[in-house]
Amino acid sequence: MFPSALFSASGWRVLAAGLAAAGLASCARTVPTTASNGGYLVYIGTNVANPQENTIYLYRLSPATGELQSLGAMKGGAQPTYLTMDAAHRHLYAVSETQTFQGAPGGGVSALAIDPRTAMLTMLSQQPSTGASPCYISLDRTGKNALVANYSSGNVAVLPVRPDGQLAPPSATDQHQPPTGPHKNQDKPHAHSFLPAPDNRYVFSADLGTDKVYGYQLDAATGQLRLQPAPAFTGKPGSGPRHLTFHPNGRWAYLENELNSTLVALTYDAKAGTFQEMETLSTLPAGFSGENAGADVHVSPDGRFVYTSNRGDNSLAVFSIAPADGHLTLVQHVSTQGNWPRNFALDPSGRVLLVANQKSEDVFTYMVDKQTGKLTPSGKSVRVPTPMFVEVVPDFTK
Repeated sequence: MFPSALFSASGWRVLAAGLAAAGLASCARTVPTTASNGGYLVYIGTNVANPQENTIYLYRLSPATGELQSLGAMKGGAQPTYLTMDAAHRHLYAVSETQTFQGAPGGGVSALAIDPRTAMLTMLSQQPSTGASPCYISLDRTGKNALVANYSSGNVAVLPVRPDGQLAPPSATDQHQPPTGPHKNQDKPHAHSFLPAPDNRYVFSADLGTDKVYGYQLDAATGQLRLQPAPAFTGKPGSGPRHLTFHPNGRWAYLENELNSTLVALTYDAKAGTFQEMETLSTLPAGFSGENAGADVHVSPDGRFVYTSNRGDNSLAVFSIAPADGHLTLVQHVSTQGNWPRNFALDPSGRVLLVANQKSEDVFTYMVDKQTGKLTPSGKSVRVPTPMFVEVVPDFTK
């Protein structure tokens, strides 16, 4: 591995382009690993701003060792900092976390076709996100609607997915309203995530600027939103809700707060579309001092553990989940081995965790002890320019 000081983001892009030109990236696709023998594909979105450069990187992950094998890099639009894939593995959707898009104010959303043989991407279509700096995208449970959170403008949008996988113009938007919170970063609303409930009856947006989680009823057939009269959850002033994730049982959820570095365990009322706090724990190790920003949160596929990332402390926090009531117990803090872990992901089996360190431009893998939830560095890593998001799916290549 090259020392990080030797290459800037642009330097790594030049190196990647040189490898591709030499045919080294494409030769990695000559020995495919199928889902039946346990392989996974990894798509990594970046903060690379030039849409004419490669902005999404593709790897094959070995769940036995945590090794990442490069399969190539692709043009995925400017700053594809958050990705999601449809259930059939035919299309990938990416935000463009920009202030301007196609000459107009705001960001964009891209639909990309996936080659079933190589897993490489081809741009299908792009649409404005109807807001600035879109930072999160998910699909509703029907796969018919893309849900987008626009951070800088503090609004959310629904973009219908056409039968061919392309995105239609937004069918609905909603602007989050003040009052905002007391933190310096809460000068206005900042929608930071937008995702469906397990039964698709409601969709939720965590807003860092207003300390609230907003709930909507979504008409999946028309792509229309109806805002609930009261927030689905109101956090502590200055907490800065960022990412929300559901437990596999659908009865609990976990909310990562960016501004006060806490994790909130919630009970979920599926009928009312509301959350109640069970407890709030710090995501930081005891004795930490300095600036930190909470980032990402994921529950293990078996529902036994929840993981969060800390930017500043540059650590992953591991909590066990009590099977009876969803309460949390701290298990471990482990270094991300890099700087500013924006996002991380578990493979679908829950055996490997991958963390993207934005500022040090690297992705490290960890082996997961499925009995204790503890993470052990695998010793495997790759260099990626400004990695922001990691999507791990079964290897569907032919």
